[in-house]
Amino acid sequence: MDPSAGVRNSPSDLAPLPQCVILVQTWHPSHRTSSAPSAVCPWASPRSQPLLTRWELLTHTALTPHASSGPSAFTQASRVMDPDKLDHHAWSYHGEGNRSLVASHLQIPRVLRFLKYPAADSENPPQTSEQTYKQIQSIVDFTSNIMCSFIGDEFIHSGEVVKLPLEFVRQLSIKVQHQRPAWRCNKVMDIYSGCALCLPNLTTPLYHTPTLAPPLCIEIKPKCGFLPSSKHVTKEVKSRVCRFCMHQHYKVSNGMWKKRSLYCPLDLFSGNRQRMAFAIRHLIEEPQNNFKIFKGGQLIYSSRDRDREDFEDSADYVTSLLNQLRIYFTSSNQRISVHKSLLHDFIQVLVKALLSGGGASMGDSSHRCTEGRGFCEGSSFSRERLRHNSQELPSHCVLSRVLHTQMLDSLDIEGLFPLYRRVEQHLHHFPKERSRLQVDGPYDEMFLQSLHKCPAEDDGSVEYAVARVHQYRAAMTAKDCSIMITLMPTAEEDDGHQRTLSVSVLDLDPKPFESVPRQMRLDQKVVNSFIRNSTGLKPPPREDCMLLFHPV
Repeated sequence: MDPSAGVRNSPSDLAPLPQCVILVQTWHPSHRTSSAPSAVCPWASPRSQPLLTRWELLTHTALTPHASSGPSAFTQASRVMDPDKLDHHAWSYHGEGNRSLVASHLQIPRVLRFLKYPAADSENPPQTSEQTYKQIQSIVDFTSNIMCSFIGDEFIHSGEVVKLPLEFVRQLSIKVQHQRPAWRCNKVMDIYSGCALCLPNLTTPLYHTPTLAPPLCIEIKPKCGFLPSSKHVTKEVKSRVCRFCMHQHYKVSNGMWKKRSLYCPLDLFSGNRQRMAFAIRHLIEEPQNNFKIFKGGQLIYSSRDRDREDFEDSADYVTSLLNQLRIYFTSSNQRISVHKSLLHDFIQVLVKALLSGGGASMGDSSHRCTEGRGFCEGSSFSRERLRHNSQELPSHCVLSRVLHTQMLDSLDIEGLFPLYRRVEQHLHHFPKERSRLQVDGPYDEMFLQSLHKCPAEDDGSVEYAVARVHQYRAAMTAKDCSIMITLMPTAEEDDGHQRTLSVSVLDLDPKPFESVPRQMRLDQKVVNSFIRNSTGLKPPPREDCMLLFHPV
């Protein structure tokens, strides 16, 4: 069947992206003798296919080709953006992070990601157009060649570099400026190079039927999911309380957030559905920068709206969200679920998506990931509430892939920093070695092999030290990534609304080599601040108790 069937035509201002067949992985108990789940055509009637549940995991490849896939990648990307037909009115502000700003097209599922510079450099760009192009290309290479190797290309969209008319970029910058949060305006969008990263807009998927409810996209920034066990850790509290929980105390004490989030990454990465649901509920109640919801491409839930006057407390805010989720959780008799049941159903969908894996049977539990689990003493989850003690992640699920990449940081920043200084001193004496050691890339097969083949023991060489720094940088990228879960309604059946789920991993930029000292300083500030203000930490449970009576 023609894979383009049912796909909306793209507007004339942009050439259509290369299309790919989307396969839905399904599994049924009657198929247990098969070595792998069957791939079925998503356009076939659901009645003709065996279904595990009413929730299916939609696994797809990137909607744009990897820029590293061929020598003409830049030329192909340039053709995608027809200079004569680009109109800044067709784009709008989508969001931004610390290093980049994203604009989305109003009609087709594509976004443009621009680099940002400090406002002080707005008149004098800190680098040339060629340097900007190379920087964005390095992001694509790192994503497609390095992070895809660890997390899996079924979860990742690398995108490609595009060259845009400067007048279009300047007009777009003016348009989005008034939509930006005030606290983000200390940096400005790059308007000098004309270079940007073109990516699929996962909040408005290509394969969506316009007549149904709009796609619902949930973005989760899970953060670091394990406690360090390195012998180099000097503060014992780091082995008991996770970095995120300590950082929450630090941010509240410094006025960065008004209220501390009770979310703990170790609960989410535990693999225990009860703890995972508990973690997601606290993400919903206090989203900060770690939880966002998009409906039809529009942001409907995030920390940006928490201070609105029409919401007296977080309960009102959550209630407002649940009212918007009703159309996605209607039972077969069309009775709308009450809020408590609706919230439970919504959370369970997210848990299921996070535990499902690309290319693996949804019923497969033969390979498990158990490292890095345990409890964080900063978590408000009570162990006594556990109904099932199992703490396992399916090895092919997105959380397991992200966690294993995070655990490339096996030394902790305290153990890594002396190795960073070794490389730094070597480069001070031999600056030309920076290229051989691939400090700034290229992020190719040789760089990847240095991550995989790093010796376990330090032999005193600069090669060992730089390999460890590279591992740490990849781990930091995984600790700061985002997971996007897209819920797409399909044709209604007798048992209620059918939905498909897609899972993607975003924000996979390489961390700069020079960021290591800053990470060391931040670690010291966070830990020392927590130790000074640790009265809020619940005391660890005592193993036994003895009562002593003394004569008076």
